[in-house]
Parts: sequence; structure tokens; C-alpha cells
Amino acid sequence: MEVFFESRNTEGAKLREMALMRARFVLRRLAWLVPTVRVRLSGTTDPARGTDKHCRVEVETHGRGAVIVHTRSGNWRAALDTALERAARLLLRASRRIDAMGRTRRPALDFRR
Repeated sequence: MEVFFESRNTEGAKLREMALMRARFVLRRLAWLVPTVRVRLSGTTDPARGTDKHCRVEVETHGRGAVIVHTRSGNWRAALDTALERAARLLLRASRRIDAMGRTRRPALDFRR
């Protein structure tokens, strides 16, 4: 599993190693399904709301598409943990659904017309 990190903010760039370790740790049991993970940290300043920290986690899977999760929080650690938790939960639910049925929900051919 390859993990890529991107942040244009200097404070976010300081969290690079922590973000890479957290992504590997949270997704370690799904490594057979996940070849690539991309983590992006960014921040915005809004006069009405204050400073928001954004985290985007994009998880590519083997032949099952991609899962993209966006979160916003007061700090990057909370945003990162929430995004990784949601991405792992979505991947686990999708893999269990496919394993339980032995196939995806949508058949390749639909003869019910």
C-alpha cells in the first residue's frame, strides 16, 4: 500500500509523518484491497467561522473504484482521524457486502425488462 501526502500549508506539512503513519495503521487490515491512498491537508480562514482545517482522503481500490472522504475540523489531527475512520468504514462495508453475496449488487446483465 502506497500512501501519498500533500499539503501546501507549512503547518500541515509538519504533520506529514504522523499522517502517513495514521493512514497505514488505520487501513492495515484492508491493505489487500487498497493499493494507493492520498491524504491532502489544507486550511481556510473565514472571518465569520474562524480557521477551518480540511482533510481529503482518497483511497483507490483494486477494481472497485475509489472512496473519497472530505472532513473539516478545528485541527488537522481530528480532521485526519475522522476522514480515515470514515474511509475505512466505507471500504469494510463494501468488501463485506461483496463477500457475503459473492458478487456485487448490480448484475452485469439485467433480463427483467
